[in-house]
Amino acid sequence: MRKQLLYVLILFASIMTYADAQIMTVGVIGTATPGGWDTDSSMVQDAIDTALWTLDIELVPGELKFRANDDWAINWGNTDFPVGTGTQDGPNIPIPFGGFFHIEFNSNTGDYSFSPVNSPIGIIGSATPGGWDEDTDMFMDTIENGFFIVMDLVEGEAKFRKDNDWAVNWGAADFPSGIAIQDGENIPIPKAGQYRITFDTLTGAYNFSEIVKFETIGIIGSATPGGWDEDTDMTQTGDPDVWTVDLTLVDGEAKFRADNDWAVNWGGEDFPSGTATESGPNIPVVAGNYRVMFNTATLEYSFIELQEYATIGIIGSATPGGWDEDTDMEKDPNDGTIWHATMELVDGEAKFRADNDWAVNWGGPDFPMGVATMNGANIPIQAGRYNITFNSLTGEYNFEAFVVYDQVSIVGKDGPFGQWPDETTNFDAFMVRDAEDDQLWKLTQVNLTTADTTLGDSGIKFRANADWTVNWGARDFPSGVGTQDGPNIWCTAGIWDVSLNTQSGEYAFMLSTGTDDFTTINDIKLFPNPVSQAIISISIDSKNISKPLVYKIMNTAGQLIQTGNVLARNHFDISIENLSSGTYSLVLNNENFYAVKRFVVHR
Repeated sequence: MRKQLLYVLILFASIMTYADAQIMTVGVIGTATPGGWDTDSSMVQDAIDTALWTLDIELVPGELKFRANDDWAINWGNTDFPVGTGTQDGPNIPIPFGGFFHIEFNSNTGDYSFSPVNSPIGIIGSATPGGWDEDTDMFMDTIENGFFIVMDLVEGEAKFRKDNDWAVNWGAADFPSGIAIQDGENIPIPKAGQYRITFDTLTGAYNFSEIVKFETIGIIGSATPGGWDEDTDMTQTGDPDVWTVDLTLVDGEAKFRADNDWAVNWGGEDFPSGTATESGPNIPVVAGNYRVMFNTATLEYSFIELQEYATIGIIGSATPGGWDEDTDMEKDPNDGTIWHATMELVDGEAKFRADNDWAVNWGGPDFPMGVATMNGANIPIQAGRYNITFNSLTGEYNFEAFVVYDQVSIVGKDGPFGQWPDETTNFDAFMVRDAEDDQLWKLTQVNLTTADTTLGDSGIKFRANADWTVNWGARDFPSGVGTQDGPNIWCTAGIWDVSLNTQSGEYAFMLSTGTDDFTTINDIKLFPNPVSQAIISISIDSKNISKPLVYKIMNTAGQLIQTGNVLARNHFDISIENLSSGTYSLVLNNENFYAVKRFVVHR
């Protein structure tokens, strides 16, 4: 026990040491950047204020984050653009338009800003931050060939002009949109607020679109569970403008409203879909079980009827039961419209159907993915082993093929052989395939040394068939999800039992038990994951859970957020109601057991 406790303390100390390490570089990374999510675009450190970093760069529409030392251990994000304050493990920063940007970031405070680079077009006037004395430059939109900016305005007037000079300027009497002309009238700004402003210098078309942020969006009315007295709150999706909720409605009426108040509400005349207007009429609702969606930007709404099916199965000549018997799929615990199955298929055809009956069935002509329609064509199947996903609401399906490798190994400078493979020698520590799961590989008593994070070739990786064509890497240790051509795993010295799932890329290093019978990454399940509720459930399929467990929850910076004790059992719940949105590591251990599993909280 002392030896294992020592390893735990060494591991925790190494995590904390890294979290407190000096920030050597800061970069931007993401789909909006030239390097995508694979390569950081490095920023320039200020010579006087070392916490200030700048970069001039061309971005495309997408999202990005700031991160330190080309690694995810320290990263910043938020939903605000073009100005905001990044937080550790915060959400991706949206980049709504492509353009040339000057980016400033403070690694002490997290404050960031995006401003135009050498823009010829600006906005000026009593409603703008610079008044009539100074232009606020607009971003050049490389996709739409116009100009844009997001900014706070006060009540007043404004005009567009070129090169900070009155020789070329545009204005008009209309708000919030219109066609500006040379030397036209000042544009009236009747209401203070934050606006997304667009201007096309070729046509003169402009638009001031107010950006309104809401704490909550709910649905209320005689058709809803709360009647006209209480909102039923909706959930924000990955798109911050889109809100959704699944609920049972009765015949009646409904409206959407913001922040549980009638100050901002929307309604419409159409059902089951339409475009709402502010303070519009009540929406007529027909009783049923629906997925309700509302977009606060476009004001589009929809009520999509949810059908409750006892089972969804896959049937056909390609399936184990042929055309005579369905192979049942599993319902997703987080979304009752999504169904999963893993199975071996042969060359042939297949369809999805509900409740083992042809009354409701779906098919489509495409493979391995497509959108099935009711009573659609048989899906053509190629033989193989697949992870199958089907959405009974949208009809979307996907057959994700399993790849079975002949060999999987651990390689690296800090691995068992102490060096990377070269042209003459492989230096692969080969893992053993599990007898019951051909995607699970494991190896006991692997001797690792601590990676030197200042060296580019330090660490270890997994690879298939003693070749670099297929390999898995990530920065996380002792557990994580490896990706193709991912970074080297920065490991910690010790004797470890290792498991890798080649389908998901999920891996775990656990302090060695000295036996082939050890708990693998597949034996530990966290659900739901991602989690939005106050409780997360843990299931461990291992006989090593014979004594009480200590658990620790740490953030990606290695800070201890929560700790506690649980009785010796293979299933238990942990309260996470005090955790904010982000990625966390759950450390579980007793004297016979040690494991780390990552999970995501999405509030």
